[in-house]
Amino acid sequence: MGKDPSKAELPRAQNGAEPQLLLTSLLGDFWYWRDEHIPATALVRLLADFDVTSDGARAAMRRLAARGLLDTSRSGRTTAYGIPARTSEVIVERTHRMLTFGTAAPEWDGHWTVVAFSVPEQARGLRTALRSGLRLLRFAALYDGVWVSPHDLGADAQALLRELGIETATVLRCVAMPGGRPGDPVSAFDLASLGKEYRAFTERYEPVLKSLAAGLISPAEALRTRTELRVAWRRFPETDPDLPAELLPSDWDRPRAQQVFLEIYDRLGPLAELRFRQILGTVSPELAELASHHDSAAIADLYASLGDRRAHGDTPFERATAARRLDEVARSKS
Repeated sequence: MGKDPSKAELPRAQNGAEPQLLLTSLLGDFWYWRDEHIPATALVRLLADFDVTSDGARAAMRRLAARGLLDTSRSGRTTAYGIPARTSEVIVERTHRMLTFGTAAPEWDGHWTVVAFSVPEQARGLRTALRSGLRLLRFAALYDGVWVSPHDLGADAQALLRELGIETATVLRCVAMPGGRPGDPVSAFDLASLGKEYRAFTERYEPVLKSLAAGLISPAEALRTRTELRVAWRRFPETDPDLPAELLPSDWDRPRAQQVFLEIYDRLGPLAELRFRQILGTVSPELAELASHHDSAAIADLYASLGDRRAHGDTPFERATAARRLDEVARSKS
């Protein structure tokens, strides 16, 4: 049977994002700065759009609540969940970072931050902790005990060394002598693999723009695609070392990927909000009226208004994010 030309061919997540991440992404897109709690039944129905079972959805809610990432309330036999205090400010800050990442490469003064260390092989746990910490700071290993970054991260590196109690290390800010390839510091960064990831992202999501132009995307497809797009893009600001333009290849694929991400995110917002309202309305029409989406312009305004309410690393959401990133880098290549 031939394909129906009226149906959009939209990308699906290859392995499916985990329910906890989907749920926090949905609430982060449509429900922050709301004190009201959403009944668990409605959240189950939202996650059903992503092929998450009822048991899987309820387990995700319980785990998020246990970690302090959702507040819980009960009314009779109804359990409901909401966003904890101060989490909305963190959501705005992280969303702003996600939406603006890749719009421009940082300026560079030509200096590198270098961390040179010697940790005995028998202190394997300490070596792993140091490497994981340096990866979190987005350093890369030029040699086994020499890690580099083009960013001014000397103070952060020194703080990490103090925290781990490592004294056999030196932090430098220096320039590389010209003509040093193949040992040029930029060779520490696997830009080829990262470029392939950006190309794959673009190839996966570019067809959505054509479907949007043809009016082929339903509200349900918009909600699923926008949420999975957000989940897929969020790892780039966490893993891309964000090198200065002088150090990037001429055919760097990030600009196009970022443009595709931002255009789809903004344009799918109204349709995705409609689907969120539709599902929430099957359980609570009053709550459905309160749902709203935020595009990049609105996020920029909200971010500018935060002032001293910006994140300070002490909320459960920030601690959970830091723990997740530390686990990810600890499991990466040592």
